[in-house]
Parts: sequence; structure tokens; C-alpha cells
Amino acid sequence: MEKYIDLHTHSICSDGSLPPAGVVREAKKAGLAAIALTDHDTVAGVEEAMEEGKKLGIEVIPAIEFSVSCATQNHILGYYIDINNPELKNAMEKLFEMREYRVHKTCSLLNEHGFDVTVDEVRELAPGGIVGRAHYAKLLVNKGLIGSVKEAFDLYLGSGKPCFCGDQHMTAEQAVELIHKCGGLSFEAHLHQMNLPDDETEKFLIHLKEYGLDGVEGYHSEYTPEMQEKYQQMAMRNGLMLSGGTDYHAAMKPHISIGTGTGNMKIPYSVLEKIKEAKELM
Repeated sequence: MEKYIDLHTHSICSDGSLPPAGVVREAKKAGLAAIALTDHDTVAGVEEAMEEGKKLGIEVIPAIEFSVSCATQNHILGYYIDINNPELKNAMEKLFEMREYRVHKTCSLLNEHGFDVTVDEVRELAPGGIVGRAHYAKLLVNKGLIGSVKEAFDLYLGSGKPCFCGDQHMTAEQAVELIHKCGGLSFEAHLHQMNLPDDETEKFLIHLKEYGLDGVEGYHSEYTPEMQEKYQQMAMRNGLMLSGGTDYHAAMKPHISIGTGTGNMKIPYSVLEKIKEAKELM
């Protein structure tokens, strides 16, 4: 029987209604064999998720998703990291400070575009303490100011949109190097969100490989079949591994289901097997 995985899931940065253990329980319901909890700039939920995984018989990979500086938008996934690494903890403190700056900047940009929202209101949607753009999108929906979370991103909060704040503490190169210092493997997330021409995307991956980039996200909820084929071929040409995930955010992105994305995704366990083999060789 074929086994399936989801190596891009979130809990802490969701609306707080689904804790890390809840994400694992959802994975169990979906029949998944393994997941990676890849919360943004934090590993606070990893231990809880791994403990629940042991109880339910689901592999939970200790992981993180770093937001890094880019002209548009860029995220780096780290798998099999040591969540207690001192350098990681130091980096996360600085990342949190930058995230706080973005929380206030995003609020100001939304206000400038006529949306009556406050930082206090958005914090109420993030009892875990990690506020992201998805919380602002949810707030806009809750207040009847916009129709859906997806619409909020498409029109205002997505990369290149008028209320997008892309300021980051860490570069992609630094993120890749930090992941390796933590004993992990690094993967470029959702390539399409960088909004670069294909040749520039490939040049960037080649550049990052010089710093140790291990692979790219070859499966993602927002990829079309053509994009998935294109990015997987790009990885193959450059000796990079594949990872894949739905970018599940629980109630913050209700159109995305764990394991299946928008309904048709199936990521084979063989993808994880190759990552595990690479980890054993480190």
C-alpha cells in the first residue's frame, strides 16, 4: 500500500485553535505516514508534535520555515534540525524582533489602504504569539472587509501587493548555513512565490547550492501540473533533492487540507526516504 506524506505544515502560526498535536491528529485522519511541522521562524511546537506522533504512529520530522530577505518573497525549509541548537535559539530571538516590526508595518500599510484594523485585534487571533499575514487576512474576513483569506493575499498581502512587508533579518544564504549548523537539510520553499523568471529562479538555486542548499519544494498546493514538472526538472538538472507539502495552515487557510492541498495532491513516501538517506550521510 502506497504511503503519503506532507512536509510543509503549520500550527503555531495558525489561529491557535489547532495546536501542534492537533496537526498530527489531522494527519492521522488523513492517513498520512509522516509530516514535518514547519512553523515560521519557531520550533516551539515541534516537541509536542513529535510526542503525539509517537502515540499515533506517525513520523514527525523536526523542522522550521525561515522567512528570508528577498526582493519579493523567499522562505527556506529546514528538515531534521536540532531544535535545541544554541545558534538556532539566538537566531530565533532576532527573527522574532523582526517579525514584530513586520506586524506593525503591515498594520500601517493596511490602514493606509483604508482598512480599519489594529495590532491588538490581530494579536487576538494569534494566542500562540506568532503573528503572520494570514492573521491579518483572517481579521479582514472576520470584520467583513474582504471576502476570503485567499482574496486578501491576492489583492493586498501577497508578495508584490500593496500591503506586503518583506523586511527580514536573515538572508537565504545565512538560513541555509544555519540549518546545516543545526544538523539539518535545507530546501527552497514554494519557488513560484519568488515571482522570478524561470532562468533567474534557476540561477538563484545554483547560487544557493554553493552555500549548501540541498533541495527544492517540488510539490506544493499552489503549483499547477506544469509548474510542478518544471520545478522538479529544475531540481534534477542541478542535483537537488525534492521535498513537498501542502503549506497547511489549519483554519487560517481553510481551502488547503493536510496531505492533499486543494484536493489532488499526493506526495509519495519515497520523497522522504531520499531526504533520510541524505541525512544519514551528513
